[in-house]
Amino acid sequence: MLGACAKSEEPAPPPPPPMGMGAIAGTVAANRDGDGIVDGYYTADGVYHAFTAPPCPPPPPPPAPPPRSGERG
Repeated sequence: MLGACAKSEEPAPPPPPPMGMGAIAGTVAANRDGDGIVDGYYTADGVYHAFTAPPCPPPPPPPAPPPRSGERG
């Protein structure tokens, strides 16, 4: 084999998949609703996966009214 004729270049990597809605460039993270908080991620095949979290607990009950004091009249 002749050294001058041999190709030693590796083929160029394929282009990245198109960025999905809300994708953050250079990462797999996504902010789909635009609020500035990452809410999911994209896999290499371009499929979006949302983060899921348990539901928030219910709010505490309102405080009891203070007892009445003084004369009523």
